[in-house]
Amino acid sequence: MDYRAIFQVSAAGMNVEKLRLDIAALNLANMHATTGPDGTPFRPLRVVTEAVSASNFGTWMDVQAQGALGGVHASVVPDTTSTPRVVHDPGHPHADAKGDVRYPGVNHTTEMLTVMTALRAYEANVAALAAAKSMTTQALDIGGQS
Repeated sequence: MDYRAIFQVSAAGMNVEKLRLDIAALNLANMHATTGPDGTPFRPLRVVTEAVSASNFGTWMDVQAQGALGGVHASVVPDTTSTPRVVHDPGHPHADAKGDVRYPGVNHTTEMLTVMTALRAYEANVAALAAAKSMTTQALDIGGQS
């Protein structure tokens, strides 16, 4: 494996964790919204990741040219398993005939756990990147002493 691919794998991991953090923040920001910007109910989102096989990974230049994450493919999809949270609030402008308001099925605890997990995984990727940088620097130092 080309040593530069190590940097790309860590960068791909950091990109995925940043996306996961952004989506969790979006879900938390909209947990009390009854409708989205287009007037439809807000649906919580999830990040789905898929490993890219080594044969599709390519060289550093191929990864850059293709715009791929290099080692992982991430997609943002609506969470189809969440059910709306129903709150009885007859005074709310979006209340139905029974006085119930439907909020997105965002679980605050789950989203905060996602935030913490994404932060720890991001930190782990930064540590791996720093270790790879240190090893590369040491290898260059060893090669330069000849």
